[in-house]
Amino acid sequence: MAGTNGKQKTVRDMILSLALIGLAAGFIYLLVPHDDHAPDLPRVDYRVELLTARRAASYPVAAPEGLPNTWKATSVRFQGQDGDRWHLGYQTPDGQYVQIEQSTQKPADFIADASQGATATRTAEKIGDRTWTHYTGGRYDALVLDGTRGSTTVVAGTASFAQLTKMAAALKTS
Repeated sequence: MAGTNGKQKTVRDMILSLALIGLAAGFIYLLVPHDDHAPDLPRVDYRVELLTARRAASYPVAAPEGLPNTWKATSVRFQGQDGDRWHLGYQTPDGQYVQIEQSTQKPADFIADASQGATATRTAEKIGDRTWTHYTGGRYDALVLDGTRGSTTVVAGTASFAQLTKMAAALKTS
């Protein structure tokens, strides 16, 4: 029975070692600062890209006008080789994300990509003089304006439908 006492010490030592490692890891976790706030994204000036897109695209490129300064443009790009794809991303006043996407790509593929997999609902909303279809699910909710002068427009993001509607209402093509 000489070996039994040695095995008990080995198991006890292992448990004590694990407890000590757990305490050390907890202590280090408490010492490391944690920031749960969303990062402060820099505001981008998209005027040059907008002018370029409006000259190059085969459709009227949309951008918001008249939004409060609390809406912050955070990303912009125009890809002429990819169905004249226009993207403009915004951070809302409450930190949510809204993007405007336009393209001449096949609508079904483009909408699925731009809305991150959202699907059409039976809800349509008249915003200004245009009728937008609600899409839900996936990563984003979206408002879709299909087939406007050869392009599809998607306003999508993590924001509420009220904020998506506000963005869609602010879109101008001139």
